[in-house]
Amino acid sequence: MRELTYVGRRTVEWRETPDPKLRSGQEAIVAPVAATSCDVDSAILAGHGFIDPPFALGHECVARVVDTGDAVTTITPGDLVVVPWSISCGACDHCRAGLTAHCTAVPHMAMYGAPIGGSWGGLFSDLVRVPYADAMLVPLPAGLDPVAMASASDNWSLSWRLVAPHLRARPGARVLVVARGSIGLYVCDIARALGASDVLYVDPDPEHRKLAEEYGARTAETIEPIRHGFDIAVEATGRVDQLALAVGSLAPEGICESAGNHFRPGELPLLDMYLTGVTLRIARDNVRAHIPNALALAASGTVAPERVVSHVLDWEDLPSALPEKHLKPVFVRDVIPAEPAR
Repeated sequence: MRELTYVGRRTVEWRETPDPKLRSGQEAIVAPVAATSCDVDSAILAGHGFIDPPFALGHECVARVVDTGDAVTTITPGDLVVVPWSISCGACDHCRAGLTAHCTAVPHMAMYGAPIGGSWGGLFSDLVRVPYADAMLVPLPAGLDPVAMASASDNWSLSWRLVAPHLRARPGARVLVVARGSIGLYVCDIARALGASDVLYVDPDPEHRKLAEEYGARTAETIEPIRHGFDIAVEATGRVDQLALAVGSLAPEGICESAGNHFRPGELPLLDMYLTGVTLRIARDNVRAHIPNALALAASGTVAPERVVSHVLDWEDLPSALPEKHLKPVFVRDVIPAEPAR
């Protein structure tokens, strides 16, 4: 089979690798049918990552199940499923507590799309082995478009987690979104759908701002910190100065969620944060625990994640099209359910 491999700045290529095989009765083999780039993939493709190439890329997709082990009970060949970006067993203490990004059954940080915590391949591959199929794979609800939900593996479900629990605890909260990619736009959509009284989206890209306005957000190209202006802030830029802007705009006891991948160091206004009583969370998402709720919101009809999809492209165009600067391209193909190959 082929897996899309990152080989250098703005350069990816198909590389042949042996077809994955089931190694236990708990596993599944899936074939991605709608795969997209995460916001961090854009940084990697631009040469800003911290891992040297080559490595298989991709960690967001909806896939069709091709084969399952004898012990798998929740999915069958032919099913459409969301494949979480991180590897998790579902049975260890961390997984049972919902901390699936910290599963103790696999090496720390085990994931698709980067050789961290082992080599698990990428979701821009013709076939993918899923080691804990019942624990990891989430069936795509009937009626949901795989293209619209290609990002449920990470960015869509992450965006749900960034604001939904906080809005449940603080109905009508004011939300600041400082962003550069799809995460911030998903947050605008989700925040307005869940009753935020005000959403301000800050992004220098005019097309992104236009889309945020369609979601009902106010927008700005840049701002200075707005003292005590917001109850919740979401930063998704990977820039420490923008994170400082976000925390500097919080009301007393406000909450800031940072979804940016901060590859570079910087300084935060720690004294001001202390005096204001800021809660700051910077974290990889425990996405498997949030996918069902995020899918349920998508199925409710109150949100429109499909608007963030900037391009729908053919699977075979991945090597040439992925390095281009698209907001949220989704690469698709038809995979006819096949008889399991033992």
